[in-house]
Amino acid sequence: MPSDPPARPAGEAAANDHYTPEVLHRGAQRWLKPAGVAAVAIAALAVIGGVITRGVASASLKTTAAVSAIPTVELIAPAADTAAEPLVLPADVQANDVAAIHPRVSGYIRKWDVDIGAHVKTGQLLADIDTPDLDQQLAQAKAALATATAKQGVAKTSADRWARLLAKNAVSQQETDEKTGDFVERSADVQAAKADVDRLQALESFKRIVAPFDGVVTARTAHVGALVAAGTPNDPGLFTVADVHRLRIYVHVPQAYSSQLTPGMEASVTVPEFPGRVFNAKLASTSEAVGAQSGALTAELQIDNPDQALKPGDYAQATFKLAPSAQGTLRLPASALMFRQKGMAVGVVDAQGRAHLRYITIRHDLGASVEIATGLSPGERVINNPPDSLEDGEKVRVAAPAKAGRG
Repeated sequence: MPSDPPARPAGEAAANDHYTPEVLHRGAQRWLKPAGVAAVAIAALAVIGGVITRGVASASLKTTAAVSAIPTVELIAPAADTAAEPLVLPADVQANDVAAIHPRVSGYIRKWDVDIGAHVKTGQLLADIDTPDLDQQLAQAKAALATATAKQGVAKTSADRWARLLAKNAVSQQETDEKTGDFVERSADVQAAKADVDRLQALESFKRIVAPFDGVVTARTAHVGALVAAGTPNDPGLFTVADVHRLRIYVHVPQAYSSQLTPGMEASVTVPEFPGRVFNAKLASTSEAVGAQSGALTAELQIDNPDQALKPGDYAQATFKLAPSAQGTLRLPASALMFRQKGMAVGVVDAQGRAHLRYITIRHDLGASVEIATGLSPGERVINNPPDSLEDGEKVRVAAPAKAGRG
């Protein structure tokens, strides 16, 4: 409970009925004013310090942003390579001779004697065709030849008789000439009938389907009882025979290497089914023309295939050992290339640390690397993995010294 107020003197109570606390009779405190000034000063210093700190941070941020805006690049230095490099290209293996055998006469397959994979000799019977219509035509032609021959004999007898009568002035010259002309006409009929018989007899020989050369049967569509017709469009043929004792290998060589190909030069051929085995081939000839679509020269290699390890239609790789380039070849990794509107380009850095664009032409695309034909000089500092936004004359920062080598 609150304590009671102190007792007032009797005289005070009479003079003043109201009581005034003692603390109200004291004077004002002198320390309050300096404290307020100090507080204001501290607040002002805090505001000024914040403004200065913000300015310093903003300037630092601008500096950092300006430094960060300069791209950091890695440099490589391509070197001229004068060493002989093998040229490896895809190749297409084909048989030295390949023939699709079509029927020359219409009829029915009577029998077939060989199937796919069979090794055949020249003239070996492959199938036999039954041709009843052709047989009847031949019989009719022979009968027509006999008739024409008989008429020729009668005409000859008449012509000879009229010739003797003319010598005795028993007949006129006109009648003799008519009999002679009739004999000539009958003789022509005999020649025509004989030619028709010979033609049908030649067609009769096509009833036997035979191998045109030594080789392997690679396809068969002949079936017993099947109707075949001569001259049918898009006919795949009854058999396909390929000569695999010697093969032709076709390679499409880029135009840049066409001048280095000479007939007789050797090439090595590899196929996936015989890893590690190398087949030696020779360059027989070239097309002597660059394809308008491919931009490549077609080269033909020839190779003996005594064990028939290589097969027509094989996918192969041909390797040429080209002579070293006199001026050397510049190589760069594909990662250094930039695709620009004006063409293929690379970025180089000068001594002042500024980037410049060099538009180049590629001599040969090797996949992971490319050979440069024009637009770049040995010893230039080339940017590897350049940023897409790189502009000519832009300031760059070099992350590492240039590395000498072939990229």
